[in-house]
Amino acid sequence: MTGYFNQALVLLAAAVLLLPLFQRLGLGSILGYLAAGILIGPLGLGLIPGAEAVLHFAELGVVLMLFLVGLELAPDQLWAQRKRLLGLGLSQMLFSTALLTAFFLVWGQSTPAAIAIGATLALSSTAFAVQMLVETNQLGTPQGRNAFSILLFQDLAVIPLLLLLPVLAGGGGGEEEPQLLIGLGALVLMWLAGRYLLNPWLAWLARLHNRELMTATALLLVLGAAELMEILHLSMGLGAFVAGMLLANSPFREQLDTDIQPFKGLLLGLFFIAIGMTMDLKLLVSAPLRILAMGVALLVAKTLVLMVIARVMKVAWRDALRFGLLLSQGGEFAFVLFTQAGALGLLDEGMIARLNLVVALSMAATPLLLKLVARLWPAPARTSRGVDDEPAPHGQPPVIVAGFGRFGQIIGRILVNRRIPFTALDSNPEHIDTVRRFGNEVYFGDVTRLDLLRTAGLEHARVMVLAIDDVQASLRAASMIREHFPHITLIARARDRYHAYSLMAEGVEHVIRETLDSSLRAAQTTLVQLGVPESTSIEVVRTFRDVDERLLREQFQHRDQLDKLIEISARGREELESLLAASVDGKNKNE
Repeated sequence: MTGYFNQALVLLAAAVLLLPLFQRLGLGSILGYLAAGILIGPLGLGLIPGAEAVLHFAELGVVLMLFLVGLELAPDQLWAQRKRLLGLGLSQMLFSTALLTAFFLVWGQSTPAAIAIGATLALSSTAFAVQMLVETNQLGTPQGRNAFSILLFQDLAVIPLLLLLPVLAGGGGGEEEPQLLIGLGALVLMWLAGRYLLNPWLAWLARLHNRELMTATALLLVLGAAELMEILHLSMGLGAFVAGMLLANSPFREQLDTDIQPFKGLLLGLFFIAIGMTMDLKLLVSAPLRILAMGVALLVAKTLVLMVIARVMKVAWRDALRFGLLLSQGGEFAFVLFTQAGALGLLDEGMIARLNLVVALSMAATPLLLKLVARLWPAPARTSRGVDDEPAPHGQPPVIVAGFGRFGQIIGRILVNRRIPFTALDSNPEHIDTVRRFGNEVYFGDVTRLDLLRTAGLEHARVMVLAIDDVQASLRAASMIREHFPHITLIARARDRYHAYSLMAEGVEHVIRETLDSSLRAAQTTLVQLGVPESTSIEVVRTFRDVDERLLREQFQHRDQLDKLIEISARGREELESLLAASVDGKNKNE
C-alpha cells in the first residue's frame, strides 16, 4: 500500500508543480503533463518504474472522455452526420495511409510492414485533439465537429485494422471474423439495454437520493461497456462512446456528465503523464536523424492530407493549416497496434520502440506547432465564422429553468411557444418522467451543485429561472449562482414574503412571489362578482400591487426589526386606503 501511495503522491505533485508553469507560459496543459511524465519517468528522476502499467490504467481517462463525448451526441445526430463521418474520415485514413506506406517502403520496410505502419500512424490521438479543442473552446465549432468526425471514424477503424494485421502477417482472418460478429452483437445488445433498461434503472436509483450510489452506477456503466469491448478484443473507447450515445437523450444525462467529469479529468491527465514516462529519449540521442525523419514524415503527410480536405471544404488557408496540425500526431491506439504487429512478427522490437517514440514526440510537437502558427500567422482582426447550417451539438440554450413543477412548466410552455430553447432541471424522477411524456426536455439534477450548473451550461446562459419549491435549497442555489455566475439574470420564485426577503438578501433582483398574481386575480374577480365595476376592480388591484411591491422593498431593509415592520405595514395600510378612496372618488366624479 505504501508503494502505491508514494507513487500517487509523486504523480500528483509533478502535475501540480509543472501544470501551472506550462499554462502560465501559454504552452497548455498537455505539454505540462508530458513534461511531468518525462521528469518522474525511468529516464528522468526514476521516481516511478513501470510506465506501461501506469499507461494501461490511465487509458481509463480516454474511455471516460469518449463516454462524455457520446453523451453530447445522440444517435439521430450521429445519423445526420453520417456523410461527413464517412467522407472526411475515410478520405483522411486512405490518403494518409497511402503517403505513410510509401515513405516506409522507400525507408526499406517490407510491403506488409509498411502498410501496417502507415495505417497505424494514420490514426490520430482522440485524447490530445479533443483536449486541445476543449481548451480553445472549438469543440462546438464547424472545424471542431469536422475534427471529431474524423476522430470517431478512426476509432471505428481500429476494428478492421486489428483484423488486417493477421492477414498482413500471412495468417487468415477467419479466427477474428466470428469475434467481430460477436462484437456487433454486443453493440446491438447495448443499444437494446440503453433503450429499454437503463433509464428505468437510473430512475429507480434517483428515488433513493444517494449521490454516491449514482456516481458508482455511472462509473460501473462506463467501465462495464469498456470491459465488454476489451473482452471481445475491440476498442474500449468505442464501447464507452456507444454507452454515452445511448444515454444522450436520457433525463439523467447532465447528472451522469457531472459525476464522471472529475474522474475523467484526473485520469486523462494521468494518461498524458504516462505517455511522457514511456518516451525513450535514449533512442533519440542514439539515432536522432532516423527518429526525426520519421516524425517529420508523419506530421507533414497527415497535415498535407488534412489541409487538402479542408481546402476542398473551402476553409481558409490559415484555418486549414491549423486543422491539419490538430490531427497530425499519432494516436494512443498505435501503442496497441504496434505491439500486436510485433507479436505477429511484422515488426521487430527495435522498430516498435522507435515508432512508439515517434508517436509520443508527435503528440508533444502538436501543441507547440499550433502555438507557432498562432504567433507567426495571427488571426485576422475581423472574425468570420462562415456559414454552417447544422446546429452545433454543443450549443447552449440562453435560459435554464431549475424546478419544472407547476411554476416552472408554465414558464417552459411560454418559452416553447416563442421558440426559445431552454434547459430544464428537476430533482424529482417521477416528475421528470411525467413531464417528458408530454414532449418536454427536462433533466435530473440537484440545482445546489455547482458542478451540475456548469455542466448544464449556466456559464453560457443569459437567464436563470430558479423555480424550485424547497426554500433552503433555493437560497443555497441563489447564493452560489450570484457568487459564481454574476453575469446571469436570476429570476427566483418566492413561496412567501419572508422567502422573498431572504432571496433579496442574496442579491436576487427579480423575485416573483408565487401566489401574488393568482391571489390578485381572484380578488379582482371577487370584486366584480360583488357588483364593483370591472374598471374599478382593475384599478384597485393595480394600486394594491404597486403599493405592496414598494412596501416589500422598504420592509426588506428592516426585515430583522419586528417593530419597524409593524410600523411600515400600518403606514402602508393607511396609504393604500387613501389611494383607493381617492381612486374611487375620482371614478365616481367622472361617472
